[in-house]
Amino acid sequence: MNLVKRIINFYIDGFRNLDKVSIKLWIIIGIKLFIMFAILKLFFFPDFLNSRFDTDEQKSEYVIQSLTKN
Repeated sequence: MNLVKRIINFYIDGFRNLDKVSIKLWIIIGIKLFIMFAILKLFFFPDFLNSRFDTDEQKSEYVIQSLTKN
């Protein structure tokens, strides 16, 4: 448990002592991650099952057939 506490304190102290350039870089990283996971998901990964099937049974049948198809 002592090792985990030391690791957590290491990261807390590191983030606490960031300079202005480092803070700006972390903001840029956060914005890029938001774009990758939130915005691109909406345009390139539509909800395929909900758009093609109405019930959960139909969805599960399709998934089972797709997984077991040779």
